[in-house]
Amino acid sequence: MPITSRDREILRLAVPAFGALVAEPLFLLADYAIVGHGLGTTAVGALGVAGTVLTTLVNLCVFLAYGTTASVARRSGAGDHVRAMRSGVDGIWLALALGAAVIAVCWPLAPAIVDLFGAVGSQAAQAVTYLRISLIGAPGMLVVLAGTGVLRGLQDTVTPLVVAVGSFALNAALNAWFVLGLGWGIAGSAWGTVLAQTLGAAVYLVVVARGARRLGTPLTPSTAGVKEAGTVGFALFVRTLCMRIVILAATVIATRMGEAELAAYALATQVWTLLALALDAIAIAGQAITGRSLGAGDVETTRAATKRMVQWGIWSGIVLGLLVLAARPLLPGLFDADPLVAGLLLDLLWPVALLQPLCGVVFVLDGVLIGAGDQRYLAWAGVWTTLAYLPAALVAAGLGVVALWCALGVWMAARLITLTRRANGTAWLVTGT
Repeated sequence: MPITSRDREILRLAVPAFGALVAEPLFLLADYAIVGHGLGTTAVGALGVAGTVLTTLVNLCVFLAYGTTASVARRSGAGDHVRAMRSGVDGIWLALALGAAVIAVCWPLAPAIVDLFGAVGSQAAQAVTYLRISLIGAPGMLVVLAGTGVLRGLQDTVTPLVVAVGSFALNAALNAWFVLGLGWGIAGSAWGTVLAQTLGAAVYLVVVARGARRLGTPLTPSTAGVKEAGTVGFALFVRTLCMRIVILAATVIATRMGEAELAAYALATQVWTLLALALDAIAIAGQAITGRSLGAGDVETTRAATKRMVQWGIWSGIVLGLLVLAARPLLPGLFDADPLVAGLLLDLLWPVALLQPLCGVVFVLDGVLIGAGDQRYLAWAGVWTTLAYLPAALVAAGLGVVALWCALGVWMAARLITLTRRANGTAWLVTGT
């Protein structure tokens, strides 16, 4: 596959995006390492409970990044840079409002949320402490999502990478100081993350404010703009919620199969998640390129770029699948899995690897349609593909953990059908602002 100017544009956006995607999960990994070293097993379990809640929150609010990317890219492509920045400013105001709402709702409910996970005693108390302190950083965390969307929409994926890496480094340093140096316990870990997230958000606020002043865009919120961002965000929220239902259902079924099955499923999920980050980087490039080209009214370029990115997705999926198969004999030892778990993991890595080319197409087309502003279709498609998955998962519940993973293949195939059918049509090719 010879490298063209279009390929270089895709790589220019996708490579830094991949770096930022990989850097962000390191926030929590740094917390685990420091808490485990300084506070012990009970604190690690508490962090696991609170971290799951926070990760779910981020996943459900990722529409702040995706929706803002699409609207900013489209208006920027149309040459309306003032309205493009206006979309970004309104997206940030929506993030601040949602962050305040998250604090108001989740702070008093923190003990009940932790109780849902079955944590008790000291572990529950520490989980509540970590969660409540971390909620203070919710506005900053959501501003980072919206700010990332603004810069991606402006075809800049390097600045988010720099902010992500800088925030990770600061997070690790502060956590080590607060937990190991000052002896603040699990509260120190939470405060370190809050400060790192808030400073990262401050960087985005400065960058966006400078851009807005340069263009003469007001920094005050626009009621209509915030409402528009919320409307777009709701459709993407439904799409993301459907995905979380699939993941939650699979986890619940794996849990009921037994400890070894759950452990193997969890390890395979970690491998899958790492591969998804690589493919999602191409999807982010798809969001930015599609929004810009449709905003400029260039349907031909949109079609050509989509075709090329699908090719990138397929080939990337093939390479990733082959890498999984090559590393397959080594992965159980990397995770220090016991013989039973290792055997199940080796079996699971076959469908994980074989599904990667399909995933490459699905992720790219998902990003393209998000960039096109086709969120309503994606929401309905999310509902239908979830309904396709659930019966397959129920059948797999009696057949074993490999069958459960094959049910995820049914879900991905359903997504492929809905996305390719839409992409082959013309309804999503809406040009202009």
